Amino acid sequence: MAASTAILAGLVLKQEVIQRILRKELMQESVIYQEILAEGKAEGKAEGKAEGSQEKARQIAKNLLSKGMEIELIARVTGLSVEEIQQLQA
Repeated sequence: MAASTAILAGLVLKQEVIQRILRKELMQESVIYQEILAEGKAEGKAEGKAEGSQEKARQIAKNLLSKGMEIELIARVTGLSVEEIQQLQA
């Protein structure tokens, strides 16, 4: 009930007011709060993995450029755009 109240209150009240009325610890024990927190963590991990794979693709592209491979072929292999690879070349 407290979690629902906080969510609905968030539509019309400022965060400080809600925090004064409802205890933070009570909210953190809420199943909904835990679900939202888990979703946020999963999204953060997914974003981190995506950034890491982009960096790996750039490293591979640099390596292939240094070996004289054609930019279009590197783009197909790495999934990077021709423009991104050209920027790496500069």
